[in-house]
Amino acid sequence: MFELRRLRLLHELALRGTLAAVAEALAYSPSTISQQLAQLEKDAGVPLLVADGRRVRLTEHGEVLAEHAARALELEEGIRGELESLQPGIAPVRIAAMQTAVHAILPAALAALDPALRIEVAELPPEEGLFELSARRFDLVIAEQYPGHTRAHQAGLERVLLGSDAIRLALPASDPADALPALAGRAWVLEPQGTAARQWAVQQCRAAGFEPDVRFELADLTAHVGLIRSGVAVGMLPDLVWAGSPPPVRLVDLPGAHAREVFAALRSSSATRPGIRAVLAALRSAFPAR
Repeated sequence: MFELRRLRLLHELALRGTLAAVAEALAYSPSTISQQLAQLEKDAGVPLLVADGRRVRLTEHGEVLAEHAARALELEEGIRGELESLQPGIAPVRIAAMQTAVHAILPAALAALDPALRIEVAELPPEEGLFELSARRFDLVIAEQYPGHTRAHQAGLERVLLGSDAIRLALPASDPADALPALAGRAWVLEPQGTAARQWAVQQCRAAGFEPDVRFELADLTAHVGLIRSGVAVGMLPDLVWAGSPPPVRLVDLPGAHAREVFAALRSSSATRPGIRAVLAALRSAFPAR
């Protein structure tokens, strides 16, 4: 018989690629991970791992068993969801949320929930949060999708649209610019390379006929606001940044009234959990009206 805990370790290895990454994610030592996977090999009666330089990789048998491990974990989660429906609140709901959602959506959503339901929240960029959702570190992820930049749909995950969030040019209060082309040659603050927000913003500048001079590369959008307010940069910011407060910068609409979609992602196998359904309903209600 296979032990589910060991199957999860194999599943994690298939996702993360190294024993060290699995150990860090699950707060185990690498030697413990190795011992448990060695025992799983004995249980399977076939080699699951093979040395590949200083790392290990899955054998063909290992890849097959990892696929079955993912299905076993989905089944186990579905069973737990049915049990929770008989006793709501017995399991916490773990949420990974992007920064603007933490500030503008979660406070009102959490205040509307039953205090007996334990909620755990971590702030993570969407790219990392969606990966960790597949790895079962979180139960819900609040993420975004920019116009024309769709995120890949992953098997076993569902999305629930929370709302639309307008994106505008953000300028110092006294800045006279009234359109994107007027900002060619200016200093820009944008999110880091590799993020959907950065890719989208750069494409807007290129469509306007220039390459943005990105002098400030920051993940913290409140830092963007500070730089823009002080007059040293311009940028593009979503309305959720303001969390209902008056913006301290001048906002200019982009042509086409661009907006990003803000959505919650969850595993299909956990969709029946009463706690997750309650959180989703609270998130939809808390999304600021436009």
